[in-house]
Amino acid sequence: MDNLLNKYGTLSDGIRTVSPRESLEVINRGGLFVDLRGKNFTDFKIPDIPDIFLMPHRLLSEEYSKLPADRALIVADSTGLKSKEAVRFLQEKGFDQVAHMAGGFVEWERDGLPVREDINERLTGACACQLKPRDRMK
Repeated sequence: MDNLLNKYGTLSDGIRTVSPRESLEVINRGGLFVDLRGKNFTDFKIPDIPDIFLMPHRLLSEEYSKLPADRALIVADSTGLKSKEAVRFLQEKGFDQVAHMAGGFVEWERDGLPVREDINERLTGACACQLKPRDRMK
C-alpha cells in the first residue's frame, strides 16, 4: 500500500511532521484528522473538515484500536506538543501512516484554515491552567 504521507512534510527521528496546510491536503485526499484535545476544547472550536476523529490524549492508550490502520492519520493537539508523543505511540502499535501536525490547532487557526465554532462552549480564564466554561449565551 502506498503511504500518502510520504509526499508531505519532513521526517525526523522517525516521526513525520506536516504543516496545517499539508494536513488539510492529506485529509482532502482521504486522510483522517485525529484531534487529541479534550472535550472542553473541541466543543468550542474544531477544524471544519468532513472527516475528524475526536480522541482525547488521555484515552489514546485505551482506544487507539478504534483508529483505522489503513488510512493516513494526521494527529494534532492544541499546540503540537502531545501529538509527537501520540505518533510515536501509534507507530509502536503498528500504525505506519501517521504524522504529527506542527503547531497543532493553534497553527491551523492562525493559517486561516476552516474552523467551526460554538460560542456557547467558549472557555474563559486568565491562563490555560485556569480555563473553565463561560456562562452560556442565551
